Amino acid sequence: MEEFKSGFVTLIGRTNVGKSTLLNLLVGEKVAAIANKVQTTRTAIKGIVNRENSQIVFIDTPGIHKPKTKLNETMVETSFASIPDSDVVLFLIEATSDSIGKGDSIILDKLKETKGKAILIINKIDLVKREKLLGLIDLYRKEYDFEAVIPISATNKKYKEIILDEIEKNLNTGPAYYDIEEYTDQTLRQLAEETIREKALKLLQDEVPHGIYVEVEKMKSRKNKQKKKIYDIEATIYCIKESHKGIIIGKNGEMLKRIGRAARIDMEENFGAKVNLKTWVKVKEDWQSNDAVIDKFKLK
Repeated sequence: MEEFKSGFVTLIGRTNVGKSTLLNLLVGEKVAAIANKVQTTRTAIKGIVNRENSQIVFIDTPGIHKPKTKLNETMVETSFASIPDSDVVLFLIEATSDSIGKGDSIILDKLKETKGKAILIINKIDLVKREKLLGLIDLYRKEYDFEAVIPISATNKKYKEIILDEIEKNLNTGPAYYDIEEYTDQTLRQLAEETIREKALKLLQDEVPHGIYVEVEKMKSRKNKQKKKIYDIEATIYCIKESHKGIIIGKNGEMLKRIGRAARIDMEENFGAKVNLKTWVKVKEDWQSNDAVIDKFKLK
């Protein structure tokens, strides 16, 4: 019988390279918020994959970018703080890159400091020709001794087992850290907040910049008349400008209804129960510099 292996795997990369999409593919559940915008992930989210002979705990970090606010600084610190404690680092880059950019160079420097095991994942390979891909692999191979280089498209399920097999190969013998029924250590409240924020970012597109965060004020479970579980959730979407508030609410409250409806459908699927969701929008101009809010996004 094979020895059981376990370990912590950090996903790291620049903003918008597809880390959250990859995490959700590997875990098989909706753990991380996905939106086609930079900086969707603001905190290190853990996703858990239980296999026959291993347990892999993933940490999805905020994307590496040039910090402009206190929140951004915390996000970048969180990303780098998780590297030394990882058993394996999954370094995600885009196949469309022509060279090693500044953000990727900083990540490579951090990897060189720790000298840890790292797997290079090249995402969005459907967008480039084979010659360009081979050139990029060669470029990164010269910079760091990666355990493996895996070119993928994070939206294609066929790469899931290839990546998990490679990670498992590089883990040490160890116990399961979490119950095998679990797929994330986030609370249901955090998952609810993530889901609402993701839907808001997706539906609002570029109309509202990234200055929103969601706080679930109340979350209670009860049984309805048919003895089925139902969650009553009250959440507030905070934005930094009065003009953004109007956009989030929309004409006759239509946009807020759409956000709430999309979030509720996702939550019901994830929680395996009915959800009664109420949402409000409030302006909080300084939240990106507010210590109490920023503390939520620190690596715990």
